[in-house]
Amino acid sequence: MPSLPQERVIQGPSPLDLNTELPYQSTMKRKVRKKKKKGTITANVAGTKFEIVRLVIDEMGFMKTPDEDETSNLIWCDSAVQQEKIAELQNYQRINHFPGMGEICRKDFLARNMTKMIKSRPLDYTFVPRTWIFPAEYTQFQNYMKELKKKRKQKTFIVKPANGAMGHGISLIRNGDKLPSQDHLIVQEYIEKPFLMEGYKFDLRIYILVTSCDPLKIFLYHDGLVRMGTEKYIPPNESNLTQLYMHLTNYSVNKHNERFERDETENKGSKRSIKWFTEFLQANQHDVAKFWSDISELVVKTLIVAEPHVLHAYRMCRPGQPPGSESVCFEVLGFDILLDRKLKPWLLEINRAPSFGTDQKIDYDVKRGVLLNALKLLNIRTSDKRRNLAKQKAEAQRRLYGQNSIKRLLPGSSDWEQQRHQLERRKEELKERLAQVRKQILKEEHENRHMGNYRRIYPPEDKTLLEKYENLLAVAFQTFLSGRAASFQRELNNPLKRMKEEDILDLLEQCEIDDEKLMGKTSKLRGPKPLSSMPESSEVMRRQKYYSSDSSYDSSSSSSESDENEKEEYQNKKREKQVMYNLKQSNNYKLIQQSSSIRRSVSCPRSISSQSPSSVDNRPFSAQQMIAASRPTSGSRSHSLNRASSYMRHLPHTNDASSPNSQMSESLRQLRTKEQEDDLTSQTLFVLKDMKIRFPGKSDAESLLLIEDIIDNWKYHKTKVASYWLIKLDSVKQRKVLDIVKTSIRTILPRIWKVPDAEEVSLYRIFNRVFNRLLWSHGQGLWNCFCDSGSSWESIFSKSPEVVTPLQLQCCQRLVELCKQCLLVVYKYATDSRGSLSGIGTDWGNSS
Repeated sequence: MPSLPQERVIQGPSPLDLNTELPYQSTMKRKVRKKKKKGTITANVAGTKFEIVRLVIDEMGFMKTPDEDETSNLIWCDSAVQQEKIAELQNYQRINHFPGMGEICRKDFLARNMTKMIKSRPLDYTFVPRTWIFPAEYTQFQNYMKELKKKRKQKTFIVKPANGAMGHGISLIRNGDKLPSQDHLIVQEYIEKPFLMEGYKFDLRIYILVTSCDPLKIFLYHDGLVRMGTEKYIPPNESNLTQLYMHLTNYSVNKHNERFERDETENKGSKRSIKWFTEFLQANQHDVAKFWSDISELVVKTLIVAEPHVLHAYRMCRPGQPPGSESVCFEVLGFDILLDRKLKPWLLEINRAPSFGTDQKIDYDVKRGVLLNALKLLNIRTSDKRRNLAKQKAEAQRRLYGQNSIKRLLPGSSDWEQQRHQLERRKEELKERLAQVRKQILKEEHENRHMGNYRRIYPPEDKTLLEKYENLLAVAFQTFLSGRAASFQRELNNPLKRMKEEDILDLLEQCEIDDEKLMGKTSKLRGPKPLSSMPESSEVMRRQKYYSSDSSYDSSSSSSESDENEKEEYQNKKREKQVMYNLKQSNNYKLIQQSSSIRRSVSCPRSISSQSPSSVDNRPFSAQQMIAASRPTSGSRSHSLNRASSYMRHLPHTNDASSPNSQMSESLRQLRTKEQEDDLTSQTLFVLKDMKIRFPGKSDAESLLLIEDIIDNWKYHKTKVASYWLIKLDSVKQRKVLDIVKTSIRTILPRIWKVPDAEEVSLYRIFNRVFNRLLWSHGQGLWNCFCDSGSSWESIFSKSPEVVTPLQLQCCQRLVELCKQCLLVVYKYATDSRGSLSGIGTDWGNSS
């Protein structure tokens, strides 16, 4: 949770309203409004009454513009905005509301849409209390009441205004005869057995960030507010139905009770933090991981109901915008969730304009983090406006001069002309998709570095869960947009949508080969252009950095590292040229193209191909000879395709490529046989099995006893380890734990495989995939290894085209075991010393 500035002075609790300025806010220095400078990000906050929004804008370094300025990079409004305003926005602008989101934010609309989805998928939508919408369903409700009387059962119902807010007009009833039949009301079954805390009923305010609807992207903030009632809970009966302070958890209702406790700490008072609540759960032996998993599933399924409406409304507002382009809308939603006594979450309502009032310290801490991390995730840049204007100018010139436009096919065209036309359209489609994929990769890398306390819950990393959500999404489109569902369904099922950059580039290559055949040209010998003749450019350097196999998403890289990368790149080019020359001069071996790949038809993606270029590249030289003998190699990609990033991904790295020894070792590595690879992998497995995790200041035997003690008492330690790993450690500290093992691996592999750098070993690249999987979903990948539930790390190899040998799999299994032991030792150390991960020193490590 973000900490308060040191100069804040917190005074004793006193009655405050939403517009009162807090003592710790008044001491913060405000930035003086300056004249607008070139390259400044601007924000229009005239539409909000909340001071915390302005404070976060200042903290981000944005410049507030006059109220009438409609050209700001960021526009923030408390209330929903008209669709006309969204339609008028430029592509570089961002506004904090989506059109169509009211379909789940109004109580009556939410009930109507949920009822439709429950009819289609009743087993997936069990988190909504049974609801009736008046006056349309008044008769159905009365019939239900008659059935209850026949069974001699009595239930309590909660009655709400259809478009109400802040607890106004809410009441509890047990007799439905007196309900007016013509009023616009929502009647729900009351959850009579809620989960209680200190005897009080409470609900959770969960904050959700939606950054895009095309494609859908959802982030969950791992903190929030626990809002408690102010009267001890007693199950509803005829005498206490009117005691709203007992049955309602709305802050706007309970703050008027004289028993409402305003406390500046997070573990006392009538309003607390969800961070504290998760610690409360684990202290009482509840499964915290399952709690967050259930919340995430509820949120995603609810937003899947909204997606057809939001996507349709958004495209109506932005008709000229291609699918997958940058979204001008984002939204911070407040989900109100109630837990029953079995900790099952129930959806109460959704607020599209959650209150950002800060009349308590806990409000300030939580809501500042929600806003600050959301703005960082949006990645608003000073160059957005300039790039947008340049793009508009370029598109206008293309329309004016008819450049890059595909000519229409005239009636009566020959078969040859029809085939050429289809190929041109196919190539344009592939190029557009390629640009989208590359843009999406950069966006995801930024998100992974700047998520802060947010977690991406859609699309999930778990492929099985993703498939389940996509099926629900297809049902939602069929349910709510039946007339237009076919076009959306085709778009969802488009095979290009699931393809990676390599797959699309291969399809583009095949299109060019087919085009050459149609034109009657002789196919040129194809293969990657030697790196020594490729032009040097900063763009290639950036792409190389993004595609590094050891991707740690560290945003604090320095300029000195960039200079070293440039030197290393120059040496790589020089070495590559020399190695290719030596191989050409050899009498025993033929030069084989380094990026040979299977020729596939346009309809055959990499995912169903028997071999991928990446796996061929990583094989020893002898293996490539066998592949080449069994089938012809495909030619080199045309010069018009930018293959630099994919090709450089497989380049070996050395410190001194110009020396004869390095050239010889490079040649020997390429000529290494499969038997030698297996022998070296066996040696690696032997060393890994001999490695131990050492507790600081203790011997290997003592460290092993500590680990065995934790495992023997796992029932006691399980919730504590889960809380430490999944809640207390952020993504940076989690990565630091696994880096203890990773650093040792990087040290021993070059010695065993006799290479200058571990990056050159194919086994290390497999290890990297395992490390990334263990860190998946904020460490959920590693935690699944403890509880034998969820998606296993081994699933990363199930759909991979690269074949993993049994020996390599055993190495990965031992690697995972070392990571588990490392977490237990770090947890024990932190528990004993009451310290944090930042206190880990050089005494940590593996001893072989």
